[in-house]
Amino acid sequence: MGSRILIIEDDEAIQRFLRRGLAYDGYQVDTALDGTSGLALARDNPPDLVVLDLMLPGLDGLEVCRRLRAGGSVPILILTAKDSVTDRVQGLDMGADDYMVKPFNLDELLARIRALLRRAQPNRPQVLRFADLSLDTGTRQASRGERIIPLTAKEYDLLELFMRHPRQVLTRDMIFDRVWGYDFGGESNIIEVYMRYLRQKLEANNEPRLLHTVRGVGYVLRETS
Repeated sequence: MGSRILIIEDDEAIQRFLRRGLAYDGYQVDTALDGTSGLALARDNPPDLVVLDLMLPGLDGLEVCRRLRAGGSVPILILTAKDSVTDRVQGLDMGADDYMVKPFNLDELLARIRALLRRAQPNRPQVLRFADLSLDTGTRQASRGERIIPLTAKEYDLLELFMRHPRQVLTRDMIFDRVWGYDFGGESNIIEVYMRYLRQKLEANNEPRLLHTVRGVGYVLRETS
């Protein structure tokens, strides 16, 4: 199952919009309309991340943020209409990890949530395997059979993304987002260039192709049919 996200937001329309967007992206979603019930939900069913409005009825968002932080290290993303520097500083001083101002872009919000969840995950090295390809996340070393494959930092990031999503077609937008960041504004053919580099390295000894193009959509890591 996906990570559990708790939304504490008193605007029901925004809350429904967030719930749909997060659920569509694979997250489990809990919601609360005020700070008191949000804190109770966080206590009874601990989330992996909290999206928190500042202007809440009763217990305001800053106090909710302070209590959440006092009780643990759950990532907190503040989402609010209050956009002054003072408001941002207050939120971050209370322990928030990130801050977005309404109106917001859902894709950017999802990207920030993914970044916060990645930072919160314990960095336990593991060896990812697919067919005769392996990738050690501790040493960042790839190999195909007994052959070591030297990778640049971006080639490693790209290959790790595919190794974590075997046989799943990854769109170009998803690859941009996960490897280059949602605010990347570089050349439009950067993915094609890096895919060519990766294929050349993975197939240097004429091994069967593992990274395939899905025309008009993106790319997939799968066995050659």
